[in-house]
Amino acid sequence: MILVDTCVWSEALRRSKRPESAVVIQFRKLIEENQASIIGPIRQELLSGIKDPKFFTLLKDKLHSFPDISILEHDYELAAEFYNRCQRAGVQGSNTDFLICAVSSRLNLPIFTTDKDFVRFQKVLKVELYNRP
Repeated sequence: MILVDTCVWSEALRRSKRPESAVVIQFRKLIEENQASIIGPIRQELLSGIKDPKFFTLLKDKLHSFPDISILEHDYELAAEFYNRCQRAGVQGSNTDFLICAVSSRLNLPIFTTDKDFVRFQKVLKVELYNRP
């Protein structure tokens, strides 16, 4: 399984006339192989800010194909620890990003992201990023 970050989901969901990027092609491959996973906060980010109620319902229904990975109390504590460690090292990040790192760390799941913050997190934390073939 691969924990897919919001930015990858968003890129794949964008309605564009341009050809699919390598990121989207790889993401679709992960879906076909039943390897793409999500956590609740990413689901919330994807659904937040959608003005059209019909599109909101459509996306919500499509995302039901991807059950949430359970987030444990330990994950929240580890995310806070990661935040504190990174802050001491001068590396900034969001609470959601550190929660993604915590779940990834607990389950040994690589993170599929295009967010460069995660590369900076790797200087302080042991998190594995998914390297697209």
